[in-house]
Amino acid sequence: MEHLLGQDWEIVSAGGATGEAFFAIKDGQKLFLKRNSSPFLAVLSAEGIVPKLIWTRRMENGDVITAQQCLIGREFNAEEMAGDLAPMLLKKIHESRPLLNMMIRMEKTPYAPTSMLQDIESTLDRDFLALHVVKDALNFLKSEIAHIHCDEWAVCHGDVNHNNWLLSEEGEVYLIDWDSAAIADPALDLGPLLHWYIPKSDWVTWLNHYGTALTPDLELRMKWYTIAHTLQSIQWHKQKNHMPEMKYWLKDLENFYYE
Repeated sequence: MEHLLGQDWEIVSAGGATGEAFFAIKDGQKLFLKRNSSPFLAVLSAEGIVPKLIWTRRMENGDVITAQQCLIGREFNAEEMAGDLAPMLLKKIHESRPLLNMMIRMEKTPYAPTSMLQDIESTLDRDFLALHVVKDALNFLKSEIAHIHCDEWAVCHGDVNHNNWLLSEEGEVYLIDWDSAAIADPALDLGPLLHWYIPKSDWVTWLNHYGTALTPDLELRMKWYTIAHTLQSIQWHKQKNHMPEMKYWLKDLENFYYE
């Protein structure tokens, strides 16, 4: 990174699970750098969904480094997910034609429920299949998949936890970390977000801010994608040897599935 910017820049890790994000600091300036970030970052920047893209550079080894404006602000806290800012931005994302067109130009195809279930079944460790809650969750996904239909695909973020939502000092809201983005049913984002942060008694109000009604069909789709996402999270943390996180997601699956 230093030879890309010059030795007078201080490069420090920005943390995160991938270790691919950094801050570059020089004379009061601060940039957010990321290695091999989503190739449609320019469209996200133009749409005002992520902080402004400053430049993109390719390194000799083929890696692509992007530099974004580093804003003064903070992450959302969990309670703020229940306000109107998150649903309004998420609706903008799901309705964005430029984002969808860019994904299509990248030859991305919809991440259909059949593909998601196939991914889960092909990667889930056999040890998990001995657990009743995992077997019950898989049986639910299989039995309901014929009822999971999407009339209008959208670009979905895929990881809408509150740490990926930023609020600037000027009150601007951004959703960052697009590595899991896909063309999918909007319920892929809506289900986990509502499950994690919004009491069920408030779902109707939250979805009104988003711009849709809570129908039985949407509720079923959100449940299906939340269970599928949770199974994927359990397996991901197992592969990374994150045992406390894996146990957390197993408990979350149990609480959700048997509620």
